[in-house]
Amino acid sequence: MTRHRFLTNQQLTYFKDWERRVKVLVTGSAGFIGAHTVQALIKRGDTVVGVDNFNDYYDVALKHDRLAALTESPVATDKSTAVPGSFRQLTLDLADTAGVAGLFREEQPERVIHLAAQAGVRYSLENPHAYVTANVTAFVNLLEAMRATPVEHFVYASTSSVYGANARMPYRIDDNVDHPVSLYAATKKSNELMAHTYSHLFELPTTGLRFFTVYGPWGRPDMSPFLFTRKIIRGETIDVFNNGHHKRDFTYVGDIVEGIVRVLDKPAMTNPDWSGEASSANAPYRIYNIGSNNPVGLLDYIKTLEEVIGRKANMNLLPMQPGDVADTFADVSELIRDMNYSPDTPLREGLADFVNWYKHYYRVN
Repeated sequence: MTRHRFLTNQQLTYFKDWERRVKVLVTGSAGFIGAHTVQALIKRGDTVVGVDNFNDYYDVALKHDRLAALTESPVATDKSTAVPGSFRQLTLDLADTAGVAGLFREEQPERVIHLAAQAGVRYSLENPHAYVTANVTAFVNLLEAMRATPVEHFVYASTSSVYGANARMPYRIDDNVDHPVSLYAATKKSNELMAHTYSHLFELPTTGLRFFTVYGPWGRPDMSPFLFTRKIIRGETIDVFNNGHHKRDFTYVGDIVEGIVRVLDKPAMTNPDWSGEASSANAPYRIYNIGSNNPVGLLDYIKTLEEVIGRKANMNLLPMQPGDVADTFADVSELIRDMNYSPDTPLREGLADFVNWYKHYYRVN
């Protein structure tokens, strides 16, 4: 497997200087963001327990290969400064109530990063029950397990899709999210509501992260960087929805992971001055946007991808698809204020990383 750039110098310093080692449960550990998160945690010395059900929504072999590759290389080139932690992978469906309760009794994690979910906006039109099981039932099971076996901090993945029909840009945490346009988005909003309930009733510190179009090496095969790269390399036609008029706040996976870990290290606290804003509460509860704060037009994105690959794309322009939103644009001011951090990897650099990984992994030119 190829070793790709994952941590910038700034990120390397942040992870390397970590002093307190903790036990972290990462759900969805074989997934795209999950595997990168596992890498960051074990390389800074944490004890990590990964959980995944290895479902066949996409190629299961890719999930196993992520774990095999992303837990290999040291964070630092100077091995004396790298203090690798331990990692153990478990197979479990989080919809199994008894299984989740047993997991927490057995492992006693100090912190939890919940990245497991049934992803994909369009697939939710075909198989809605999968989203209720994976995104709602599983979430309740985790909350109940943490009620019985308390943890320091529960950090979970939400999504920019919760903004739905909201047309005001950039998306701010305090914007209305009462009009989702996909069941996927509705299940993720339900996660935020359930998290607040448990924070309020049981003082469980919870933080939700609304991810904006994450991309990078080991990305999901159902997402545009993967789909477009594969078809451009093969000379096949790519489907471009909304006639290419979309804008997306593309965010590199390494930036996302640094944000996850920074948030993990700062458990949510009650806001004593809370006056009704959505980003915090009179409970240990927080919500953040995490995106590049720099939306790119879809046609500009495709042009950059063409330049990185060195081939032109054949495009089939199509109308907007059900469940899609026209544009995404993250206001990350709260993340900057509270975590002193803002994602900053340039799109060209991130796409080059992805294309290099893709060519090496699939052995194509």
